[in-house]
Amino acid sequence: MLKIDNLDVFYGGIHALKGISFNIDEGQIVTLIGSNGAGKTTILKVISGIVKPKNGAVIFNGEDINKLPSEKIVELGVIHVPEGRKIFTALNVEENLLMGAYLRKDKKEIEEDLKNVYELFPRLEERRKQMGGTLSGGEQQMLAIGRALMSKPKLLMLDEPSMGLAPIVVQEIFETIEKLNKERNLTVLLVEQNANIALQVAHHAYVIETGEIVLEGSGKELLGDDRVRKAYLGEE
Repeated sequence: MLKIDNLDVFYGGIHALKGISFNIDEGQIVTLIGSNGAGKTTILKVISGIVKPKNGAVIFNGEDINKLPSEKIVELGVIHVPEGRKIFTALNVEENLLMGAYLRKDKKEIEEDLKNVYELFPRLEERRKQMGGTLSGGEQQMLAIGRALMSKPKLLMLDEPSMGLAPIVVQEIFETIEKLNKERNLTVLLVEQNANIALQVAHHAYVIETGEIVLEGSGKELLGDDRVRKAYLGEE
């Protein structure tokens, strides 16, 4: 479904991504783990057209999307939930969700998808007229994911969905990610600091260090890897 081929990205004189290549198959959850500044978020920004690479290709369903503007990439079904959620704080919950369907014209399906989001996140339905800025961090993350689902994603990219959330809420968010993957065959690319929970749900995972992939394997394999355990799971 997605092929990243030999990406190089520079921020001024800083070589942020150094020949990054990896694949994501349809129906997979793939996770990128690594320390802050390793280049994980930059990879998502390249895929969604926010950052343009110096070299390399981003192939989505056989099409090179590298030169497309972000809104065209969204139309193709590549949807990015950014770090920090970036909901519209001055709009209510339902208005935020409908913004996710901004490029769509299929009114009946939009209504159906809105209903599905409320079934997935009942708390959002309870707060549908509440302003986004008044929600808790966990509710805002649910809203950000719900808004992304309203765009009918084929590939859902999540940047640090657990950031700043209580462990019980993190568990709920990740159960939802697994449910979407299993029940809807939704392909997910996940960037996550919480390596333990990310590797538990991932079919495949990549470890990024200073702009390079240094390790890859199934989530289970990397959970058992001594280097990963020491560097990212806090184990000796």
